[in-house]
Amino acid sequence: MLTLARQSTCLSRPQLGVFYRHAVPMGTTAKEEMNKFWAKNNKLNRPMSPHITYIEKITVLKTCCSLCLSGISAFALLALVLPGNYPYYLDLIHSLSIGPALLGLAKLGIAFPVSYHTLNGIRHLFWDSGKGFTIPEVYRSGYVVIALSILTSIAAVAYM
Repeated sequence: MLTLARQSTCLSRPQLGVFYRHAVPMGTTAKEEMNKFWAKNNKLNRPMSPHITYIEKITVLKTCCSLCLSGISAFALLALVLPGNYPYYLDLIHSLSIGPALLGLAKLGIAFPVSYHTLNGIRHLFWDSGKGFTIPEVYRSGYVVIALSILTSIAAVAYM
């Protein structure tokens, strides 16, 4: 049995030698290949980090999705199904005797989605008219909407 195994091993080695004779030695090292890769990318004026472009698209996606989420806020849905009227809930909140800081934070939680949804809706109306589609304009308008939403929310809370 041992002899048979030795003979089959000996027979298989010359067959493997056939593969080795036809193998082409590597002409370049990994470092040379990497340098060729970067030289080609620089020559073609490709960006160094393509994942940054992906992240930028995610930012635009976040502002569009948050528009939808701010329109479907839990407060708006609860207001539709809760029994009673406004004075009842106003008296209920006053009876809780919560501090002005917590009350202001709750007001801000209601005012921000409303103002953000309104201002971002106006932004989308500009897009529907065909304006503001360049990448810098998209980001600029997104940041303006966020800043104005914060300012109008704070103003609304201060007024209430």
